[in-house]
Amino acid sequence: MPGPVTLVVEGTVDAAVAERLLAEAGWSSGPKHVKQGKAALDRCLDGYANAARFSCWLVLRDLDHDAGCAPELRRKLLRRSSAHFRLHVAVRAVESWLLADADAFGRFFGVAPERIPSRPDGLPSPKRTLVELARRSRRREVREAIVPAADSGAQVGPGYTVFVTEFASRHWRPGAAARRSPSLERLRVFLRRVSGR
Repeated sequence: MPGPVTLVVEGTVDAAVAERLLAEAGWSSGPKHVKQGKAALDRCLDGYANAARFSCWLVLRDLDHDAGCAPELRRKLLRRSSAHFRLHVAVRAVESWLLADADAFGRFFGVAPERIPSRPDGLPSPKRTLVELARRSRRREVREAIVPAADSGAQVGPGYTVFVTEFASRHWRPGAAARRSPSLERLRVFLRRVSGR
């Protein structure tokens, strides 16, 4: 088995997604750096690329609206690289990859699959879409966890990370999702190729 791979991600949900993808490709996970936001991640990129001279590193970052496309953002952020370093940009966020598995998402979150956008990489805000879908959930516990209180000023509800991480870790099917997310499929192809699978 190849690896281990050091992971760098923005948040807990991203870590769950990345670990599923590494396992699927036969990689083992090494140290994990959860940066709690993209600003902290961006500041350390050159150092991570330098450290990758000695071991394998995967950095997963959301595109959001920070550039017109993933290659443009990589050029903007990364001054150096190495053979064992991969900065992969999710279009526009890892939530789009989770939405791409519409059947599993619908079952877990209690949402009719036909309500889920068929091209999630094109969504302006996948996280907002996920929250709005949860607002229509048949399951009260999903609505209470994912949807923020009207007067809270928060983007997500108090149980968002727990619920979405549970879905990503145990129910999400990367192979099914990749059929509707080119951004996800590019990372899956890369991980399989470098692992020799």
